[in-house]
Amino acid sequence: MIEITEVPSPFCGIGTDDLTLQVEGLSVKVSENGCAINTPAFEQEITDTSARVGGKEVSLELAIAKAAELLRESNQPIIGGCATDVNGMRGVMAVADKAGAVVDNVNFPAARRNFLALQDTGWMTTTLAEIKNRCDYLLVVGVDLEGFAPRFFERYLWNKESMFLDDTGQRQIVYLGKAPSGNASTSPKGVSAKVLECADVDLPEVTAVLRALVKGRKIVADTVAGIATHELRAIAEQLKAAKYSVVTWAAGSLNFDHAELTVQMLTEMVKDINTMDTRCSGFPLGGKEGDQTANQVCGWISAFPARARFSSGFPEYDPFLYDSNVMLANGEADVLVWVQAFNTESVPPVTDLPTIVVARSGMRFAQEPDVFIPVGTPGIDHAGHAYRLDNVVAIRLKKCRDSGLPSTAEVLNAIEQAL
Repeated sequence: MIEITEVPSPFCGIGTDDLTLQVEGLSVKVSENGCAINTPAFEQEITDTSARVGGKEVSLELAIAKAAELLRESNQPIIGGCATDVNGMRGVMAVADKAGAVVDNVNFPAARRNFLALQDTGWMTTTLAEIKNRCDYLLVVGVDLEGFAPRFFERYLWNKESMFLDDTGQRQIVYLGKAPSGNASTSPKGVSAKVLECADVDLPEVTAVLRALVKGRKIVADTVAGIATHELRAIAEQLKAAKYSVVTWAAGSLNFDHAELTVQMLTEMVKDINTMDTRCSGFPLGGKEGDQTANQVCGWISAFPARARFSSGFPEYDPFLYDSNVMLANGEADVLVWVQAFNTESVPPVTDLPTIVVARSGMRFAQEPDVFIPVGTPGIDHAGHAYRLDNVVAIRLKKCRDSGLPSTAEVLNAIEQAL
């Protein structure tokens, strides 16, 4: 058994880099600084070591040749999932360019809500380092933050040292919408977060009223979606009084029609606050299953986020037309490639089309794909890079064991060469 310290995680999105692992053969145990997200992801067992074609074990070379054959005969393939590291996503782009595929990240339906607001009116956002060193007031909108990232408060709010705050325990935390699932948001001094609950579908109205109060508009109603107006007015005044407030949300939790308008309401409120004698920043949550990595790499190579089509010989972006689920339902595709190196529960959609799956060992299917190639997980089976949720740091992932499994990049580059 060997012990590996200061291990970074590609799973939680916040750049946790202090895990300690006990590795014995293929077995991995998190002995220090694990959480409800990282521990099971690191400790998952390897169950598949051989590629399969038509459900039968074959050599890696034969599986790659079969995948290339299916893509060569395709008129409009789709590459979905796109949950991998930087080099794996480069491999995705190479195959997409050669095969004329549509590229669609598994978390793009949520990311689209952010992109639509960003592309329409722009936004002012911050980083994890700025939160750690400057934030004195955190407004969490529509998401259980500690459920999303269990160690967020420990790492970035209740840190003992800060460059610009004398006492981080004085930070104020307010939840608007969902209540926290635990007590991680309770300060070291024992002060609990303030919680104003409402249903998700009521958040558009609540955030609109909050922005109006920030701008000093008169609100006649005594309550909004069950929340007293004076409570919202107090939040508005606290945001304006703070030295460096942060408004955070998770687009994936805003699962209602036209949620991008609520994102825009929050980001415009942030701009309003910055016209006053204080600073405020937005902080969109994401970074799981390689979504930030997928969009970064796709952006470098094509100038567009990871919902783009390459069948015209050049990249075309449309956040609605190139929705892989819609294209599959409408019969617009003839081959599905599913890339998922992190999460075995994130299986490809069931389809009658020829399906190629390049995924983490242990994935189970309702319908066996035509080709299944198990790959190593970045940060466990091979080194790599993955972007954390604030998009400013590419985490350097370690190789922690010798599993013998190829990386996603190796498999996709071999398929691209075979094409």
